[in-house]
Amino acid sequence: MSSGEGVVVARPLIGVSTYLESGARWGVWELEAALLPVGYPRLVQRAGGLAAMLPPDAPELAAEAVARLDGLVIAGGPDVEPVRYGAEREERTGPPAPDRDAWELALIDAALASGVPLLGICRGMQLLNVALGGTLVQHIDGHAEVVGVFGGHAVKPVPGSLYAGVVPEESFVPTYHHQAVDRLGEGLVPSAYAADGTVEAVELPSSDWVLGVQWHPEMGEDVRVMRALVEAAAAG
Repeated sequence: MSSGEGVVVARPLIGVSTYLESGARWGVWELEAALLPVGYPRLVQRAGGLAAMLPPDAPELAAEAVARLDGLVIAGGPDVEPVRYGAEREERTGPPAPDRDAWELALIDAALASGVPLLGICRGMQLLNVALGGTLVQHIDGHAEVVGVFGGHAVKPVPGSLYAGVVPEESFVPTYHHQAVDRLGEGLVPSAYAADGTVEAVELPSSDWVLGVQWHPEMGEDVRVMRALVEAAAAG
């Protein structure tokens, strides 16, 4: 990044959590791999940040990792294991990812403790809610119509919220999720809704910058949410 006077300013370093898959294929290889759909780093880059992948690691190292970041993104992915919010697994809940759950919950805790700006995307929003003591609805209809295909719907911001300050108008967003926030975690408030009443964004007013969105901004053209995170990271 460059200031108006030609001085080069370091781009904020934004960590993005990743998948951990047992059988990824590329070229001649089929190996265990830490994966991140390219939309995530590209969105960070388009918003003015530098993207760094954060594959699952020992949870006790999360604070050390977050201390080196200017901002944190918890990416979308598999369903959160219901035991994390005191529930039994229902029939349509996906297989667990315990290593990823543990790592990302520790990342969230570290970001909240240190004041590092935090954006949760889809699963990331749900995990933020769980980290703060909230619960999830394990299946809803209408937000993932075709398996493996992103859909979309409108979301309406709550006036006066952090999210409304970033995206003040009702907007159409890319979406793919079959779970949703149920009981809100401690301190979280809704900041956007779908037409069916599903909570589509949450935020933590007691923090400097913490936002979760239920949709997938990395699959669209609107960079405003990610740019707001990058700007908050640069300001910190």
